[in-house]
Formats: sequence, structure tokens, C-alpha cells
Amino acid sequence: MIDYVGTFIFFFAVIDPIGTVPVFLAVTSRHAQAERRSIAIRAALASTGILVFFVVAGEVIFTAMKIPLSAFQVGGGLVLFLFALTMIFGESKPEEEMKIAGTGRETAIFPLAVPSIASPGAMLAAVLMTENSRFGIVEQALTTAVMLLVLLVALLFMLAAGPLQRVIGDSGASVVSRVMGMILASVAAANVLAGIETHFGL
Repeated sequence: MIDYVGTFIFFFAVIDPIGTVPVFLAVTSRHAQAERRSIAIRAALASTGILVFFVVAGEVIFTAMKIPLSAFQVGGGLVLFLFALTMIFGESKPEEEMKIAGTGRETAIFPLAVPSIASPGAMLAAVLMTENSRFGIVEQALTTAVMLLVLLVALLFMLAAGPLQRVIGDSGASVVSRVMGMILASVAAANVLAGIETHFGL
């Protein structure tokens, strides 16, 4: 069986629902309350569809390209690690994506669903956590359920964005994003080590 707490924390780190709150507020600043609710629901549904697609078809695509599991683990781990470094040392997720929100392309799909919720790191994580060679169908289904739970949390955070923003502020969201980056970096390093172990038969 899967580690529910560990899996939840991992997906919470890559999806970062708290970091989505200031992005959502920036995107919906000129919308009425009912419309904001509709945007939040559409963004959550779109990001859910994208991540479930990567759970179902991501590994099939890599297999069709004849990419070995060990290479995918190392490559995916490195990408996740770089993604984590940008969260820790660069502009945090809310700071970076609020700039995107200011370009005028303010829709539920961009920048909310992608790249705020269904980020490249989240897409890659969805594939890594449901590898056919490492996890059975039941484990993959349970992992997907945990991922959907995190997406539900992201939706609830968007619906309660106003009060949450008053509690944590922009600086609080930035701090949480950096802490999540540290957790993600550790998971990414573990994936790289697992890939090296598999490749060299250690």
C-alpha cells in the first residue's frame, strides 16, 4: 500500500495550493464573486483533467519513445530538482505567476490551471508516482485519489482566497512555497538515486 501522508505532502509540494491563492486573487481581481467561483471551479477541473491524463497516458508516451525507466527517473528527478530550486532560490511561485497574471491573459486555463496548479513539476510527478513497473493498479488508483484530494484542497483554497490572503499575506505564501521547494528537492534527489540504482543494478 502507498504512504498516504508522504504522497499527500509530495503532491501538496508540487501543486502548491497555498501559492495558488495570490495568483487566483490577481487573476480574478476585476470579477464578481459568482464569476470568481466559476473561474475557480473551471481551473480545478481543467488542471484535474491534465494531471489525470498524465497519470493514464504519460508513461505510455515515454514507453513509445523507448525511454528506459532508469533514464526517466534520473531525468525526471533532475527536472523536479531544478523546479524545486526555482521555488527556493528564485522568485517563489506566487511572485512569478502573478507577473503572468498581469499580462491580460486572465482566464481559468492560463495562468491558473496551467502553470499554477498543473505545473510542469506536477505533470512529471503524476507520471513518476504511478509508474507501472513500480506500482500496481490499486496503488496507482490510490495515488491518483490522493492527488485528486490535493486538487480539491486547491479548489477550496481558491474559493476561500480572500480570507486566506488576509491571514497569510503575500509573504506567507512565499515562505510556504519555499518550504515546499525544500521538500520537493528531497523527493527529486531520491528519484535520481533510485534511477542510478536501477540502471547500474546496485
